[in-house]
Amino acid sequence: MRSVNYVQRVSLDFSGTLFPHAICLGDADNDSLNELVVGDTNGKLFVYKNDDSKPWVTRTCVGMLTCVAVGDVCNKGRNFVVAVGAEGWFHLFDLTAASASKSDSSSQHEFMSPDDQKPLFTQHIPANTKVILISDIDGDGRNELVVGYTDRVVRAFRWEEPTEGSETGTGQLVLLKKWLLEGQVDSLSVNPGPEGLPELMVSQPGCGYAILLCSWTQQDSCSSGEEAPPTPGSEGPSRDVVLHLSTGRIHNKNVSTHLIGSISKGSKEESSKCGLFALCTLDGTLKLMDSSEQLLWSVQVDHQLFALQKLDVTGDGREEVVACAWDGQTYIIDHNRTAVRFQFDENVNAFCAGQYTCKEGKNSPCLVYVSFNHKIYIYWKVELERMESSNMLRVLEDNPEFKERLKLLGVDTEDPAAVRAAVTNVLYNDLHT
Repeated sequence: MRSVNYVQRVSLDFSGTLFPHAICLGDADNDSLNELVVGDTNGKLFVYKNDDSKPWVTRTCVGMLTCVAVGDVCNKGRNFVVAVGAEGWFHLFDLTAASASKSDSSSQHEFMSPDDQKPLFTQHIPANTKVILISDIDGDGRNELVVGYTDRVVRAFRWEEPTEGSETGTGQLVLLKKWLLEGQVDSLSVNPGPEGLPELMVSQPGCGYAILLCSWTQQDSCSSGEEAPPTPGSEGPSRDVVLHLSTGRIHNKNVSTHLIGSISKGSKEESSKCGLFALCTLDGTLKLMDSSEQLLWSVQVDHQLFALQKLDVTGDGREEVVACAWDGQTYIIDHNRTAVRFQFDENVNAFCAGQYTCKEGKNSPCLVYVSFNHKIYIYWKVELERMESSNMLRVLEDNPEFKERLKLLGVDTEDPAAVRAAVTNVLYNDLHT
């Protein structure tokens, strides 16, 4: 496995502490350029923009923030920032207005009164939140909010408003369904099933996962944040959970597992059918599978993997699997099992990957590391020309300028031995001797 070295990075000031899922990348202000959103244990929400080390926006929430997300949770056609605390407080922020006001101001940073920093909407949902997901999980064209809890429970909510076109702050989250899992919930994701319909997936210990069936109706939902009453003849909150156990290498059944779904295959048509998803475990296992349960590859590493992301580093439309270990070792693996690794030079508290707008004024692939030294590092323009190892001579021979330069040096371009000797001489010898 070859190593790569990324040096283009920015360092952000961050004095707090955070949970692993309280960091994400997304278009927080709907300007088509992505920002970094971070929530800390003191209830502060920070939004970083471009390569500025100071937060672009700061907001105040109630309680310890355990997870944040960016998405169209209200189905308004624009993104909102969602922050959920351990005590169960759901906070909704609309930063579109903040972006518009700053475009008319010479100051890049925000100076607002405490009242202006309050959320657009706040609601109390069940406590002990661990991870959240904003996505269309039932295929109806509307996004839902899925919340995973520390007590092995997953709940799905939908934003509902009294009348169509109402103001955003007049709505509320309506509970659609509750599932009870056998093991701890570390990741939530959506992946296209064999028929192309979205499937809600949740990781389970021991390199396993479960598919949660969305069998609710509007009559089953309630708006109080409590569990909906079970329908007659149902099995209670644990029904509609299809558990898939790991195959191949025997795993410790208690080892934590993470997953990521909807990994792009390079074209929308291919990605919408039998989607790809990846699994990683704390004991160093990485797997790529499709929704028909076919194992495409499995890799074993000697590092403790705690975070799993997807990122297109080659620019061909196919997303690679990115896994990060506590010691900063980061693995990037493509669909053909070709792998490279990058070593971040500090221990890692939290990690994410995606698109971020840095120095060039456009989104580019990036890796984000949160260290234990109160710093956030964004490695931007994380790109590779190719994943697989290549022969340098073959690459040079495809370049017309290479042969022209050889002719100027008096090298016979039709003689492979002479070409190799010339390249060796350039790389390792002093041409002036």
